[in-house]
Amino acid sequence: MNKRLLLLLLLVLLGLGFYVFDLGQYLSLGYLKQQQVRLDALYAAHPLVMVTGYMLIYIAVTALSLPGAAVMSLAGGALFGLGVGVVVISLASTIGATLACAVARYLLRDAVNRRFGDRLARIDEGMAREGAWYLLSLRLVPAFPFFVVNLLMGLTVMPLRTYFWVSQLGMLPATVVFVNAGRELSRIESPAGILSPTLLVSFALIGMLPLGARRLLSWWRGRQQPGSV
Repeated sequence: MNKRLLLLLLLVLLGLGFYVFDLGQYLSLGYLKQQQVRLDALYAAHPLVMVTGYMLIYIAVTALSLPGAAVMSLAGGALFGLGVGVVVISLASTIGATLACAVARYLLRDAVNRRFGDRLARIDEGMAREGAWYLLSLRLVPAFPFFVVNLLMGLTVMPLRTYFWVSQLGMLPATVVFVNAGRELSRIESPAGILSPTLLVSFALIGMLPLGARRLLSWWRGRQQPGSV
């Protein structure tokens, strides 16, 4: 059987298993609040095991595009505190995103290229010039669906190394917000309430900065060229 088909079948089975066995209940805010005392005790007794297990679950959730990443981020803040929580979640979320991008590229890139080769070639040219700036802008605005960014970038030729470090940098502000909020877990009623309209607008403005800076830099360089007005 084709390797791509086998991988796709495995991903489908994992996704179905998540819903059939109702594993999402363990990634809910209510469950997390109920288990907070127990989780705190386990972390105090076995910090390395808890951090490792947490990272593996977070990577799986993000790599498979399952719901629960926001709650996991809150849990990280509640368990590990701001410093450790930001480091652990930033690393885990970026690894998961990069794996999702790599899988999307492996499964879909060739098929899309055969059907839309000319258009994809033009997109690749643009991504080669400014792809990192576009990705940074998308990552800075948490309103853009996480899995959509992973999927779309997987269709491009952006190096995974670039995808990793740009994603880590771009997702850092939102990570800090969620981890910091997780320290006050008992007061949170919904993860959606953390990203208020004002905060989303602020992130959107921040997200415009990379492309704005890129355009300004290109304009300035053009002015320095011989013969420019």
